[in-house]
This record gives sequence, structure tokens and C-alpha cells, in this order.
Amino acid sequence: MKKTPPVPPVRGVLEVDWPFFGEICRALALKVARAYQPEIVLGIAKAGVIPGVVIASILDVEFASMAVTRHSAGDEPMLVTGPPPSINGRRVLLVDETCDSGSTMRLALNEVRALHPSAVFSAVSFRTGPFMPDFHAFETEHQIILPWDREVFRDGELVMRPDYAEWLRGNA
Repeated sequence: MKKTPPVPPVRGVLEVDWPFFGEICRALALKVARAYQPEIVLGIAKAGVIPGVVIASILDVEFASMAVTRHSAGDEPMLVTGPPPSINGRRVLLVDETCDSGSTMRLALNEVRALHPSAVFSAVSFRTGPFMPDFHAFETEHQIILPWDREVFRDGELVMRPDYAEWLRGNA
């Protein structure tokens, strides 16, 4: 059984629904398009793949992914699968869903830069902490509950993720 991550300090919760998420992706794609023309969007799996593929579709460019994980909340991120070699010499947009401390984004940026793209910029749907990506669509100090991440399958049924349920109880 997975350990439930510790409850973060109370800072409010923002529940994002699918229509709002779609508008956030659209806004982020427009911000990027006005300042940068990537040849490839690289989503950071798991959650960064979803806004990444939407943004790649809106910008009509290629999409790829890489995977970064943490064993448990508070651990340093670890690379699972690196970026594809096809980013060499190309303009890359690295996308994640949220960015707080920036540790995941910094790790991913280092891995991308090691493959010598011609340029790389970072983008997140939600900026929630001190790290400043090159582009972000929405800034908040609230905990984010994303529509695809709200429920998990436990004991034969879909239930709200235990950590999210705890966040909501703590902010009621």
C-alpha cells in the first residue's frame, strides 16, 4: 500500500475542472506562440504530458515526453526516462503541469540541455511557488487539484485521492 504524503501547510485548494484546464492550456499556448516558436513540445510525465500534448496540438508541433518521479512527497525528483535524442539542435518547449520549488523543472532542464537543443524554454500551467518558469498561464499559492488526478482506483472503485481529501478537509 502506498504511503499517503504528508498534508501540506494550509494554503487553500483550487479544484480545476476540464473546461478551466482547457482554457489554461489555450492561454499558455498563446503566450508561448507570441514569444517563442518551438519545434517540439516535451511534456514531463506524468501530469505534464497532458498540458504538453494539448499545447503541442494548439501550436501544431511535434510532441515527446520524458519521465521524472519522486518516491514519496518531499523526496528529490529522479529521472526515469530522459528526453529523446531527436531534440538535439531543435527548439524545445519543456512543459509541466505545476511548478513550486522548481526541483523537477531544474532536473528536466539539465537533462534536456545535455542533448544540445538549439534553444529550450520552460512552461507550466500553474505556477504555485518561487520558481519562475519562462512561461506560465496561472499563478496561485493554492494547492492544485487537476481533473485527471482527482480520483484513483482503490479497492475496486474510484475514490478521491486520499491526500486531496485531506487537503480539502484541512481547508473546509
